[in-house]
Amino acid sequence: MAACHPRQTAAVGAADDNNETEAPNSGVIAQPKLVVGIVIDQFRPDYLARYSTQFGEGGFKRIMREGFTNRNTHYNYVPTVTGPGHASVYSGTTPAIHGVVGNGWYSRELGRSVYCAEDSLAEAVGSNSGDGSMSSRNLLSTNISDELKLATNQQAKVVGLAVKDRGAAFPAGHMPDGAYWFDKKYGKFISSTYFVEELPGWVVDFNDRRLPQQYMDSTWSPLLALNEYDNPDDTPYERIIRGKERPTFPYNLAELRNANGNYDLLTYTPFANTIVTELAKAAIEGEQMGADEVPDLLAISYSSTDILGHSFGPRSVEVQDMYIRLDRDIEELLRYLDAEVGRGEYVVFVTADHAAAEVPQYLADKNVPAGYFSQKGGLNEVSAYLKSTFGVDGLIESATNLQYYLNHKLIRDKKLKLADVQESLAAYLRDLSGVASVYTAKDLQEQGFTEGVAQMLQKGYYYKRSGDVFLVLDPGWMDYANYGTTHGSSYNYDTHVPLLWYGWGIKAGESVKRQHITDIAPTLSFLLRIGLPNGANGEPIMELLKD
Repeated sequence: MAACHPRQTAAVGAADDNNETEAPNSGVIAQPKLVVGIVIDQFRPDYLARYSTQFGEGGFKRIMREGFTNRNTHYNYVPTVTGPGHASVYSGTTPAIHGVVGNGWYSRELGRSVYCAEDSLAEAVGSNSGDGSMSSRNLLSTNISDELKLATNQQAKVVGLAVKDRGAAFPAGHMPDGAYWFDKKYGKFISSTYFVEELPGWVVDFNDRRLPQQYMDSTWSPLLALNEYDNPDDTPYERIIRGKERPTFPYNLAELRNANGNYDLLTYTPFANTIVTELAKAAIEGEQMGADEVPDLLAISYSSTDILGHSFGPRSVEVQDMYIRLDRDIEELLRYLDAEVGRGEYVVFVTADHAAAEVPQYLADKNVPAGYFSQKGGLNEVSAYLKSTFGVDGLIESATNLQYYLNHKLIRDKKLKLADVQESLAAYLRDLSGVASVYTAKDLQEQGFTEGVAQMLQKGYYYKRSGDVFLVLDPGWMDYANYGTTHGSSYNYDTHVPLLWYGWGIKAGESVKRQHITDIAPTLSFLLRIGLPNGANGEPIMELLKD
């Protein structure tokens, strides 16, 4: 849990005095008062252009007009999913270093699957629903939030906020003043004892406003006339919400709540993003963030764009409406920051934890190669192949994330060679429909890949948590349901994400130079003049740091 320290009036910078630059006539290091990190879950960069005519002037457009846009920013590892994405943005490194190799993985030590943010040592704070035993303990490196705490002798305020626990925990790091996420059972924001002993008064007061309850009594209707959206409201590529006959507007939440898990349904709507925006404003006020010369960090993750996107896909009216409304939320947040922190006194970055693929069936219907692969559905055949080849049953211990975990103990007991079993399984999998290539853990451990998907797999590989055999599907293929979309691959539709910068020290401009998501944290380190996260291997973005 973060310790409490009195706030001082002088900014504290990096330990290296020779690397400190003082603001003219100020006597303190030039730093923004507040860093606001915004991660939009499943945010594709083409949305900024596709929806631009429906955005207002004060949200995304203001950031792009007055700030800096890195238009060619990519994830440089796989899998491109939420847990590793948030960990990588703030740590400046990849799963091979920070250890968050997926939203979940198989633990050979425990003999079961584990969730990336689960923590048996942490207890829920603010709820007894079971959703509170979460932390950032599985993040093995420091991140920019930790380094800001260290650089300021704990005086900086750091807070993480999201609907998803992993979207709040990993950005907040290991020693924040708080990380808060949404309890879908009771409709309120909670935390764990890893972060706080009790909910601070401002979170209690926010929960007492009962915004989730108010929105659950409302109806989600399109903000614009339906003919102003890019696609029809009713397509065969969308999930039908329980209680509805078609995937179409309006969504009467009061009528649909019982069939869809009550507050779980709220997370599929743009109202959840609005609630997180209001929570961010409450955090700034409650923690007095940006109120003095010690820089603070507020990490916001908008989760509902991903929750909805999985069910409806990137060309649905629902997703488009959510982004149009999110643009209004960001405009409101910027307006609040101007008033409470001061225009020019804060810096904002906006990015995504991953993007998203087109719906494969949609592509197939347009004569574009695409398809579906079922790792779970083919597991019996894979297991039977290994049994017939080696005369041993049960060689596969688990299969998830397009990875296969072999039973190492059984392989040793039967005096088999692990590398032989890995390569035999890889050879079998290479012949399956939709499979582009297969790599073994031995490949990733022993070869120094310098480009392509093999290098991306290597950067996502951490021995103690990763599998033995890794599938790479063909472009346009996914292991998912036949509606909506998912992500996780090495292809551009999953790796290419927006990266926008705005505010203190940021000059207007844009660049199409290729950047990696791991460049964000080092850039912030140099912008704040603090230490680099200890595992960071990204590079600072020079265009942002030039005088």
